[in-house]
Amino acid sequence: MCVSPSGSDSGKTAFTPKTSRRLKTQSSTELSPLPPVTPEPEAERQAWQLPFHLQHCSRTLLAVVEPCGFRLLYGNRSFCQLLDLDSAYLSSGDHQLNIFDQFQAIEGISLEQLYRYHLVEKILEKYYQINLESLAISEQTVLVEPLFLKQKKQRLIRFWLNTQGCEIHPIDPNVDEGDLLRDRLQLSQLKRPGKLAEIAQQFPLENYRIEGMIVLEGIEVTGGEQKRRLVNQLLNRNLIRQRQGWEQIEQSLRGLFKADYGILLRFKGNKAKLSFSLDTKAAAPTVYNVEALEDSYFFQSARRNQVMIIPELQRDCPTECERQLYNQDLRSLLLIPLVIQSHFSHSPEEQILGIIGLGSDQNDHFHPDDLELAQELIPALITAFHFSTQQRLSNIRNLHPSVEWRFLQEAERRSWGLSPQPIVFEQVFPLYGISDIRGSSEERNRAIQADLLAQFHLGLAVIEAVCQAQQTALGEQLREDIIEYITQIEEKITVEGEVRATDYLKTHLEIYFDYFCECSAEVEAAVQAYRQACDNQHGCVYTERSRYDEMLNLITISLQKRWNQWQDEMQKIIPHYCDVECSDGIDHMLYAGKSIDSRFSFFHLKSLRYEQLRAVCDCARTALKLKRKGEISLELAHLILVQHTTIDIFHDENTERVFDVRGTRDIRYEIVKKRIDKGVDLETQERITQTGKLTVVYSTEEEWEEYQQYLRYLARENWVESQLEMGSVAPLPGVNGLKYARVEVIAGSEEE
Repeated sequence: MCVSPSGSDSGKTAFTPKTSRRLKTQSSTELSPLPPVTPEPEAERQAWQLPFHLQHCSRTLLAVVEPCGFRLLYGNRSFCQLLDLDSAYLSSGDHQLNIFDQFQAIEGISLEQLYRYHLVEKILEKYYQINLESLAISEQTVLVEPLFLKQKKQRLIRFWLNTQGCEIHPIDPNVDEGDLLRDRLQLSQLKRPGKLAEIAQQFPLENYRIEGMIVLEGIEVTGGEQKRRLVNQLLNRNLIRQRQGWEQIEQSLRGLFKADYGILLRFKGNKAKLSFSLDTKAAAPTVYNVEALEDSYFFQSARRNQVMIIPELQRDCPTECERQLYNQDLRSLLLIPLVIQSHFSHSPEEQILGIIGLGSDQNDHFHPDDLELAQELIPALITAFHFSTQQRLSNIRNLHPSVEWRFLQEAERRSWGLSPQPIVFEQVFPLYGISDIRGSSEERNRAIQADLLAQFHLGLAVIEAVCQAQQTALGEQLREDIIEYITQIEEKITVEGEVRATDYLKTHLEIYFDYFCECSAEVEAAVQAYRQACDNQHGCVYTERSRYDEMLNLITISLQKRWNQWQDEMQKIIPHYCDVECSDGIDHMLYAGKSIDSRFSFFHLKSLRYEQLRAVCDCARTALKLKRKGEISLELAHLILVQHTTIDIFHDENTERVFDVRGTRDIRYEIVKKRIDKGVDLETQERITQTGKLTVVYSTEEEWEEYQQYLRYLARENWVESQLEMGSVAPLPGVNGLKYARVEVIAGSEEE
């Protein structure tokens, strides 16, 4: 009987005339034992030899293996050469070379696991009439790598098994496996990911005896698999984002083309940076003037946009670039140009993203097949370059199109290894506005109060039913506690009080519900009513708070939709930066100036200011319409903050914000933004923002003259009333001298 690889003999050492190998011992803690094998008669064993004598000229890998101990019986010439074996070793008959121990799985399942799938399929089909043909087990393959190659280069093999020559028989026909089959081996279940592997590991194969031989067939797929893996690397954004990502890609390129060197030449303006590396080291980059490379092989490849092979790099190279490579012992080159349309310019040099080179220390190393392979990789290589450029500043997300170009420029600079420069937009005009929900905190507190009172009254009904069903001093005290909580909630509710009240019900009342239900039918009904009211994702009464949340969400979505429609039109005036935040309403921040778009003029600025006012009026009108239709009970107030002077904004990579302001004067503007919506009138101490009205805050007469004109235009277009309310803003911390004008927004017709 053959010993399975999980048995004690699997660790024997087998010797060959050329080398010795210690076979791995495989753990069987998670695998059921494999079935025993019946040795074949010598005549049948000899019958296997003839077909393999005819396979000496085949590149296909063929072998015959014992089905239990996995001992290699025969192998064709290609298979024996792969494992560095000779026929004398296999003919000895007493060797213990476990063939499955000679390979490790690269991905997916192992050879032994695939073998188990075959056995399970045979058993289910023969003895239980369960057909697994739809799982195509006979077509499954495994990707493996030989473990004991003398040569260091990687060789990948894809094997499949042929078990048609195997017969399997139950050792004890009386063993009943019906429960296992009925509960776990339905075909629909086996199609679930991982289910077949689970069954194959636990299936009681030791109850079966196997006769015959396994045929192992395979082909070498090293080149194709290396190419597939390289493409996956190039398209893997997470890998490109990592600092060592390009190093891994370069190593994969060298492995695919069996090259000794990796080379990268990148163009930027009138400069070109050359960097190259070996397996053991990377040379310091060298920067050339583009003019000095006009006659180089690199430039020829880029100009033609074709992959090129330089079979022999001579001492008298055309440029200093090639001479440098020659002095580093490069003798042949493969050049892969990456040509794109630049984001920044249309000059010929700017169309060249870079050139990837692979070098060898041998002449004529690269051959025509490498040209075709390299050409196939170009789209993935260009995509990877784009990924790396766009992700240099990986902490920036959802960049606004108006400023994205500047971040891409900085990413390109850093890809050259240049020191970081701050991303600054100087002398931009700020336009800030807000549509604020008035009284939202009070409305939410009212909703919380209503829900808590409803839940506590339901709890009170439970405990009163319990007290009626039985005399209980503890129940009476719980009843008094709940009544006290109801009184406190009716007087005032806070966030802390909300949490404390809900926790009280969970820890002092709800934990007894299962027992309470046994007291009487009335108690059970009260508990059921409580549980039904709390049957939601929040685990408590959430009726009024849900209405509040839905109303807040409706306001936010409606305002954001209207603002986005206006913003699309405003971008057509001149590209400008826009940032919108949604909380209790929406507020927006616009920046416009020549540093963002060089076409910017004062007409563009004034057009944006007037469109901003119209957009805010439309948002106000949207809120009034929702209120008129009864969809919301909340009201909104609207404000525009005016500033004639410019500010500078910059990106601070140490914060999550896209932009901060710099300079004392600019910081003052940020302070006003954060506090102005709470500003009050200097004389009346009333809020300067009023529901249904638009408030314009300014500081100079020049600013007022401009916006007075805009308000007149708005009245002419029937956005606002013509009557203005004027006043001064009470001093804010660090800010004084602000004034305001307020006007009522016209609700508009039902059709608008």
